[in-house]
Formats: sequence, C-alpha cells, structure tokens
Amino acid sequence: MIPLKDDIRSASRPIITYIILGLNIIVFLYELSLGQHLNNFIRQFGAIPFNIFHQAGLSSYATLFSSIFIHANLMHILGNMLFLWIFADNVEDRLGHIKFIFFYLVCGITGTLLHAITAPNSTIPMVGASGAISGVLGAYVLLFPKARILALIPFFIFFRITYLPSIIFLGIWFLFQFLFGVSSIGGRGGGVAYFAHIGGFIIGLLLALPFRKKRKNYEYQIY
Repeated sequence: MIPLKDDIRSASRPIITYIILGLNIIVFLYELSLGQHLNNFIRQFGAIPFNIFHQAGLSSYATLFSSIFIHANLMHILGNMLFLWIFADNVEDRLGHIKFIFFYLVCGITGTLLHAITAPNSTIPMVGASGAISGVLGAYVLLFPKARILALIPFFIFFRITYLPSIIFLGIWFLFQFLFGVSSIGGRGGGVAYFAHIGGFIIGLLLALPFRKKRKNYEYQIY
C-alpha cells in the first residue's frame, strides 16, 4: 500500500520536517556527485553492525547518526520522503519542534541498533531514514488513530484508491515488517533492514505516550 495523503492539517508549520526533508535530499544529491567513490562514502558513513560491536569507537558510533541521512538509490529516498511528508507534520505539531528533533534521532538510532543486534557480524552498511520514519509512524498511529489515510492499494494488475483509518493502514504496514523481519533472522544481511523498521516503530509509539492526552482541535471525519 502506498500512502497519498492524510486528512489532518497540522496547526503549525512543520519546520523541522522540512529541514529533515531538505537534509536528506541534499545528502542524496551529494551522493549522486560521487560517482565511483559512492561505495567508499557509504562504507564510511553507513552503520556497519560488525564495526559497531567489534571495532567500537567514536567513528563507529557516529555512523548510527550519519546513516539516517544516507539513501541507497532514488526509489529508497522517494519512498522514505513520501512517508515522512505525509505523517511527520502532525507528529511534529503534537510533540513540538525541539522535542521532535530528539524524537526523530532517537527513533532512527534505536532502529539501527536493533537491526545491528539481529546481525552483529554483518559487514554490510545500513543506510536510510526508515528507522526514524518508522518511529514517526508509531507515534502517528498512537496519537491519531482516527485519522484517515488515502492509500493506493495494488490488487494484482489493478489499483484502488481508498481511505483507510490510520490504525488499519499502519497496523497492516507493521504486520508486514514483523513477518518479513522474522523470516530474515539468520540471514547474511543486506536487502531491507526490517528490524530497523520494527525497532523504530515501537520506540516511536512508546515515546509518544506522554503526548497522547495533549489534544488539539483537529478536524476528523469519522465513518
């Protein structure tokens, strides 16, 4: 399922979300300029589980942060930025700008660490904002369970566009991450880091708990 938009307008301008979007795009454009040096860049700034656990040092720990702003290819960054664009503004609005910065980084680092724990000997760099954005999704489903998500749903060769409650849309999304994550245990690494999604989602949900009662006057269309 591909989200197209939600039906909640944020009460404030999501400045931090815009900045995060801009940073990811700038870094990706820089990656495109590297040419044959791109692999060296990813190995230097991507989070490599083996280095984190077996070559512990400031540079290895720093990759838990830097890897959040690096993407492997165009589809990778487009997918992540789409989810960030749709879901982050309302979460930032509820948490506040400064708290959202720390929330985003904590979710991203936690997601990366959980992935590393499941494959501690992997030498494949992990890159992408998926862990942090998964945290945004976890917070969103807790804070806005009645929001509606306009989704593009593939059905064999056909597609349907329909509204789904956020708790259904994101519940299905998390279920798939969990199932694919469990099936990937024991693998060599590589591909999608599903446990980064799972870890980010869970920590995002937990961090959002104190803000659950901080309600604003959002317009819901309940059906």
